[in-house]
Amino acid sequence: MIEDLRGRVDYDETGAGSTVVLVPGSCSTGAAWRPMLAHWPCGFRCVTTSLLGYGGTAERRTAGDTDISHEAEAIETVIRRAACPVHLVGHSFGGLTALVVALRRRVPLLSLTIAEAPAAEILRPMGEYRHYLAFRNMTDSYFQAHYGGDKTAIEQMIDFYGGAGTFAGWPQRVRDYAVETTPVNLLDWASGYDFELKPALIASVKTPTLVLWGEASHPAVKRANELLAHCIPNAAIAEIAGAAHFMIATHAREISVLIAQHVARSEHPSAAELCQ
Repeated sequence: MIEDLRGRVDYDETGAGSTVVLVPGSCSTGAAWRPMLAHWPCGFRCVTTSLLGYGGTAERRTAGDTDISHEAEAIETVIRRAACPVHLVGHSFGGLTALVVALRRRVPLLSLTIAEAPAAEILRPMGEYRHYLAFRNMTDSYFQAHYGGDKTAIEQMIDFYGGAGTFAGWPQRVRDYAVETTPVNLLDWASGYDFELKPALIASVKTPTLVLWGEASHPAVKRANELLAHCIPNAAIAEIAGAAHFMIATHAREISVLIAQHVARSEHPSAAELCQ
């Protein structure tokens, strides 16, 4: 745990080697990366954390101030604690936050991996209005249900990402945590929609980047991440066969290999195949 002046930030690390900072998505903690750590094919010093309002990380946002920079600042605190240049990996809203960290350039990054960021705001400037409306229609319905008293309104959001029945298929304790943290997730969506993802801004990313999405993911999510990859100079891409949004749990081995190869290419271009 980091005792920061603006509130605590989750911090845990294990292993030795190149430092990889792993940022989970909404309704998650650093524990979400355990399947990945179990399958990792190379030796890394793995640092895990939680986004604002999840796990032990204190919330810094309010309904009137959802600037995504608050999320980025917390991750930057984690990277400074790691005390070396890092390979930054973010899943879902953690991926969007990781992108913001790369754009701010306030901490040293060796590489960036974005796995299915909810980058809805890249769709509008690229003319992808149908996909943008898919995001908006889902969140409008989800918000209305929550404020109307539906305690399990977050099921709509989870099933949008993972497919019908995803939420119902989760263990009870996982569903309970998602319901408990619904107010935090609403702030996450406000932060994401307030972040103007203009192509010219994304093109300013200088960090070697890998963008991942699932073959079975929602078309709007896939398209948003395809556009991110298109706008980031020389970004590598990978579509995970058979995977949907919650791929770091369901397809941990495949993703761990891809990230290990990306880390190796970033440090030693000729060594990438050693991490097969």
